[in-house]
Amino acid sequence: MDYIELHKQFKENSLFGRYITLKDIEPLLAKLPVDIIGKSVLGKPIYKFTIGSGEIKVFIWSQMHGNESTTTKALFDFFNLINSSSEQGQGFLKEFTFCFIPMVNPDGAELYTRENANKVDLNRDSIDLSQPESQLLRQIFNEFKPDYCFNLHDQRTIFGAGSTGNVATVSFLAPSFNENRDINDVRLKAMQIIVAMNKQLQNHIPNQVARFDDSFNANCIGDQFTLLGVPTILFEAGHYPDDYYREYTRKMIFIALVTGLQHIYEIDIVNDENAIYFEIPKNNLIFYDFLYKNVKINYDGKEIITNFASHYKEELVNGKIQFNAYVTEIGDLKGKFGHYLYNAHKMIYKDSFDNIPKINQKANFSLGKVIKFENGVKI
Repeated sequence: MDYIELHKQFKENSLFGRYITLKDIEPLLAKLPVDIIGKSVLGKPIYKFTIGSGEIKVFIWSQMHGNESTTTKALFDFFNLINSSSEQGQGFLKEFTFCFIPMVNPDGAELYTRENANKVDLNRDSIDLSQPESQLLRQIFNEFKPDYCFNLHDQRTIFGAGSTGNVATVSFLAPSFNENRDINDVRLKAMQIIVAMNKQLQNHIPNQVARFDDSFNANCIGDQFTLLGVPTILFEAGHYPDDYYREYTRKMIFIALVTGLQHIYEIDIVNDENAIYFEIPKNNLIFYDFLYKNVKINYDGKEIITNFASHYKEELVNGKIQFNAYVTEIGDLKGKFGHYLYNAHKMIYKDSFDNIPKINQKANFSLGKVIKFENGVKI
């Protein structure tokens, strides 16, 4: 199967970029047989979409964290597939019954925050169930009684696949169900699906798939559902070079969804592939958006050579996301990588303040007499 062509055929072109809110998806949901299952803290509707007639029940949700929208885009691409007359789409509906919550946290989506309107991380609310959004997610889980759960998220640009210098464009996790991180039949099923997805993604993003940390936290929804006996897979949509709008990553998540579901109904899950799962490199915090090496600064009257790094902060300004670069770390930075790397070759650093890079300072500066950087980028 040509997965790239499949995504091109069914991509939902009305959804683009990082800022995806309820207003963006409601016109698309209006074309689907959806139900409103409840409301957010600020009274926004939360929608459920159920489709399919198959025996295998899969529960999939996205944007539990409001500023993690890449998987929501991929989900609507997948909706186009299963609502088509294609053999692939109809095959999925024959084998599966799907239940989707495409935007768990509509308030956070509009505010572009990880938390909901009460500043609660819904992925740390699986025991207390203190928030209406958490309660609705658990209610649907209890009513639908899924055989599998797909928990869709985004992760920051800071993660690499191990320590190789390759960015983690997609990361997965088969969550633990206890402190010992034991492997039972429930976790094993999730691991084997991840192995299949990773195998396919290596054709498109070789050495750019990672494995998320599996420390147990019962407050996390994936850990909790695994504890309750349902194989649950965490999807983390990460960075791809020069893809800050995450349109290529969106494509990779779509391919992972299709591949994972194909594996569930095409292959009898009997082989012990947990060893292959653990060969997937760990998510590792090794990246900065910008890394500047061999920079000369005057420090207490002495000239020293150092390195510094900056990250983008995604800031919501007048209804649009701005990528604003701020200095985040100064020092040796050994073993670290930059999505953008600049070697200053001992040129002197200057800025509009004290001519020394400082944490949380905007990355506007110059090197030498003529090389200027604005918002982290050479101009």
